[in-house]
Amino acid sequence: MASSLVLGSVPQEEMNELQSSFFERLQREPDVPVAVLAIEALTSAIAASSATTIMGLNDEIKEASRELVAVGGGSIALSSACALFARFATRTSLDLPDISECKAKIVGRGTAFAERASQARTRIAELGTEFIRDGAVILTHSYSRVVAAVLLAAARQAKLFSVIVTESRPDTSGHLLAAKLRAEGIPVTLILDAAVGKVMEQVDMVITGAEGVVESGGIINKIGSYPMAIVANCFNKPFYVATESFKFARLYPLDQDDYPCAQFSLEESSVEDPSAPGTLLTRSRIVPDGDEPEVTPLSVSSVDYTPPKFITLLITDLGNLTPSAVSDELIKLYY
Repeated sequence: MASSLVLGSVPQEEMNELQSSFFERLQREPDVPVAVLAIEALTSAIAASSATTIMGLNDEIKEASRELVAVGGGSIALSSACALFARFATRTSLDLPDISECKAKIVGRGTAFAERASQARTRIAELGTEFIRDGAVILTHSYSRVVAAVLLAAARQAKLFSVIVTESRPDTSGHLLAAKLRAEGIPVTLILDAAVGKVMEQVDMVITGAEGVVESGGIINKIGSYPMAIVANCFNKPFYVATESFKFARLYPLDQDDYPCAQFSLEESSVEDPSAPGTLLTRSRIVPDGDEPEVTPLSVSSVDYTPPKFITLLITDLGNLTPSAVSDELIKLYY
């Protein structure tokens, strides 16, 4: 997805100060990467820490990370950012046994990491525009702010291309991306998720974002990304993934049930609310008057897993990577 964060199960009234501050920033600054907000929150927590021992400091970091992840629900980017921060803190504590020096070093490096992470989209946009040629037809899914940055950067270079965006049910986040691109003068066509197979032969390339990049080089992203990648593969269309390196996660899913996943739970909007965003059919077209169907609750996963064999290239702030190169980058990040 890379478009929105599914919040966790902690009621707002039960959040502590760290969680409340983080939650408020998530609401107030939706365009700031969640990893940046998490690292800044952890850095502030360390700066205010009263721990007098290295062990106590590491315990506080682990507890603060757990608290933030609880607010963020199933966000892989959030979990990965917290894990990276904890790993760095542990290594720093081994090099600097003095508690004051250790705190200062962690705070300084945390601030630098957050600054680099906040600039990742700009770097990815610079690399991503190289793949867009005049006259290209680009297919994308959901609302990824990284993908939006790539497309807007290409438009500002006066490249002429058009974009096909899926509705991305059930939250219809594709409408947000379509509106954003249209406002910048980019030709956009909005299609049903189920129409991917029909339009794929018109497409020159597919580009999506990612909620997380796993050790195999595959991605976890908004539900519907996996079938889109399969169809692209059938038509021999390149499937690119634009994503920040802080979303690289130490996960190795073996199937579609082998990774953390939040759930959408809702009733079918096209029947219950014909005026809902993205609804193309009115109530009268679905069922005749007086013949109302019983509404069946719809519960679906928010993300799916796309194996690396369907991915052409990952466009990241570390450079353009093949899926097989992800494991090497993870080793560099964690060891």
